[in-house]
Amino acid sequence: MTPFGKFKIFKWVSSNFVGSNKTPLSSMMSLFNIAENPRFYSTKRMVQTENGQSISPVSRTEAQAALLEYLHFTRNIQFTDAENMSKNSPHFLEKLLAKVDIDADIGQSITRYLCFHPINEFEPFFESLGLKPHDYNPLLPRDLMFLCDDDLLLENYHVLCNYGIARSKIGKIYKEAAEVFGYDYGVLVLKLKAYEELGLGQSFMLKLVVCSPYLLIGEVNADFIKVLEILRKEGVDISRIEEHLSEKSSYDWSKLLALLNLFRHAGYNEKQLGGLISQHLAIFFEDSVDRIYLLIGFLLKFGSTMNQICSMFLRFPQMEFEEFFSNLRHCFLFLNEIQMEAHEIRNILRSHPLMLGSCRLKKPNTLRLALHAADKRMCEVIQENPQVLKKWVMGSKVERLQNLILKSRMQKTKFLLDLGIVDDSNEIGKALKVFRGSGAKIQERFDCIVEAGLSRKDVCEMIKASPQILNQTKDVLEMKIDFLVNNVGYPVSYLVTFPSYLNYTMERVELRLAMYNWLKDQGKSEPMLSLSTVISLSDKKFINEYVNSHPRGPEIWQNLKKEIYAE
Repeated sequence: MTPFGKFKIFKWVSSNFVGSNKTPLSSMMSLFNIAENPRFYSTKRMVQTENGQSISPVSRTEAQAALLEYLHFTRNIQFTDAENMSKNSPHFLEKLLAKVDIDADIGQSITRYLCFHPINEFEPFFESLGLKPHDYNPLLPRDLMFLCDDDLLLENYHVLCNYGIARSKIGKIYKEAAEVFGYDYGVLVLKLKAYEELGLGQSFMLKLVVCSPYLLIGEVNADFIKVLEILRKEGVDISRIEEHLSEKSSYDWSKLLALLNLFRHAGYNEKQLGGLISQHLAIFFEDSVDRIYLLIGFLLKFGSTMNQICSMFLRFPQMEFEEFFSNLRHCFLFLNEIQMEAHEIRNILRSHPLMLGSCRLKKPNTLRLALHAADKRMCEVIQENPQVLKKWVMGSKVERLQNLILKSRMQKTKFLLDLGIVDDSNEIGKALKVFRGSGAKIQERFDCIVEAGLSRKDVCEMIKASPQILNQTKDVLEMKIDFLVNNVGYPVSYLVTFPSYLNYTMERVELRLAMYNWLKDQGKSEPMLSLSTVISLSDKKFINEYVNSHPRGPEIWQNLKKEIYAE
C-alpha cells in the first residue's frame, strides 16, 4: 500500500472512531504501521545563527545574494571577489543574520541593514580566503574598514589568484607572510618569476608558495636553493619533490638543509646520502623535520652514536615517519610501565630502534592477561630476546609465555648441540644462561661471523673461548669486523687468536688505537704492539704505562676521548 493510500485510510479511521466506543485510534494506527506524526516529504537541515534562530538553506542563499549585491553594486568590489566573499564566509554571514529580522524577507532585511550599517569588509574577505575568525581577528587593520582603502592588498591578492592559487589557500599565505601583500605593483610577479628561473614549473610553484609563503619575502631564499642543489645532485627529480609537498604543512627549508648537512658531517658519503634521499624522500617532506631532530636527540640520550643513527636511517622501513616515531615512543612507555630497569631499556632502544619503531605494541594490561605473566617475567623474556616484541603487536594472536619460552629453549639447545659448542647435556643448562636471544637470532649471529671469512670450526672455538660474542646483534658484529679489516688493517683470521676483540665497544677500540698511534708518532711507544695488548689492558694500566709516558699524553687522551665519545 502506498503512503498516500495509508493516509486516506488514516483520515477515515479518525472521522469514524475518534471520540466513540469503537476501536481506539492508536490500535488502528499500529495495524497499518502508521506513525502518529506521519510525514511524506523530506526536510532540509536548518542552520542556527549565533542567537539561536533557525535559518533554512533557502534563506541562507537569499542572504548570500543580498551580501553579494551590496559588495559588488554598492561597494564596487569586483564580482568574482564579492561572490567569493558572500559564499565562503559562513561565520560572518551568521553574525549578520543575527542582527536582522529573519521572519521578514531575508534579502530585503539584510539590504536595509547594510544601507545604514557599513560592515568591516576585511572580515568576510579574510574568511573567504580560508581563515577562521580566531585566525583573522588579530590580522584585521585597526584603522580601515573598506577593502578599496588597501589597494596593494587587493593587487597582490589578484596576482596570486591569476597565478593559479586557490582563493581558499591564500589565507594561509597571508597568515604566515602578510608582508607579501604590501608589495608595490609588479614586485610579487617578479619574485614568482625568479623562482621559475630556477627550473621550477608552475604546478610546483603553486604548492611551494602555499606551504612555504616566507620564500616570497626578500631575495630568492638561499637555503631553499642549496636544498634544491643537493636533491638534484642526488638525482631527485622536481616532480618527486612536488609529490611529497603538502599544502596543509609549513616547511622550514633552513631546518631541512641543516638536517641534510648533519647527515653529511656525521659520515655519510655521497652515495649513502643519495641512497637515503632517494629511498626515503617522504620522511623529509612529511612536516616531520622537527620530529627527526627529536628522534636523533632521543637516541643519543639512550647511548646511540651518530654512526649508529645514520646506519639506522639507511635501513629505515617503508612507512610514515610519524608512525615510526609514535611506535618507538609507545615502546619506550611500554617498557617503562612494566618497570624494566633503566639500563635495560637503554640497551634495547640502542640496539633495536628499527624493530621498535616498526611495532605497535598492545597495551601492558592486555599482554599481562594474554601471556599469563607479571611485569617481572615479561621483562626477563624481553631482555633474553627483544625480537619477541614483534609477536606482541596490535592485531596479532599472542601465545602464552610458557609456550614461547619452551620454543626458544628448544631452538637454542639444538643450535648448541649441532655445533658441538657443548657436548654434554649436563652443560646445556649453564650454556643457555650465557647465550641471550632466540635460537634463530643466535644462529644468525653465528652465520654472520662465518660469512666474514672464517670456518665454522674456527668460529666454534671462538665461541667456546668467548661466548658473550653471540649476545651482540648481527649489525654490531658486522660493524666491528668491518672496522678491524678496513680501518685497522688486520685480516679477519686475527679473530681466531683474539676473539675477545668482538666484546669491546667501538669507542674503546677507536680511542685506544688513536692514542697508541699518536704515541707511536711521538716515539713513545713500541712500534709493533699487538692489538690485543692495546685493547685489553685496563684503563688504569693503559694510562700509567702508555698515556703518561709523554708530558702531553693526558691532554691528548682527554681530547680524543671527548671527540670519539661525542661522535
